[in-house]
Amino acid sequence: MTSIILRTATLYMFPPLILFSVYLLLRGHHYPGGGFVGGLMGGAAFALYSLAFNVAAARKLLRFDPRDIAAVGLAISLLSGLPALFSGEVFLTGTWWKIPLGNGNYFDLGTPFIFDIGVYLVVLGVLLTLVFSLGEEE
Repeated sequence: MTSIILRTATLYMFPPLILFSVYLLLRGHHYPGGGFVGGLMGGAAFALYSLAFNVAAARKLLRFDPRDIAAVGLAISLLSGLPALFSGEVFLTGTWWKIPLGNGNYFDLGTPFIFDIGVYLVVLGVLLTLVFSLGEEE
């Protein structure tokens, strides 16, 4: 049985930790951070939740099998290299598209960001597979 203080603190800390992991992901290709660090932070949030409650509750909160998350992330990372091949460049060469937002503003979407999303999911999936496996062996 875990402490009521740990469980209460986890309920309050879980959403900010997940938001911070997404923040790290989004700022990663311009500043320090990125998919790896963001995935570690997201995994740490779910690891804290599994410690405060149990692995079954954390799995229920996650909604997907961590191995599936890792597999999807690996596929996204692999697919992020294909646009360069179609334009005659080397695999995983960065490609950017300007997406109009209106009023003459554009959002630059690039394959490095898509690659970071894949890395985020791979790290999150692998870390949670390990944490959940260790937590279930009690």
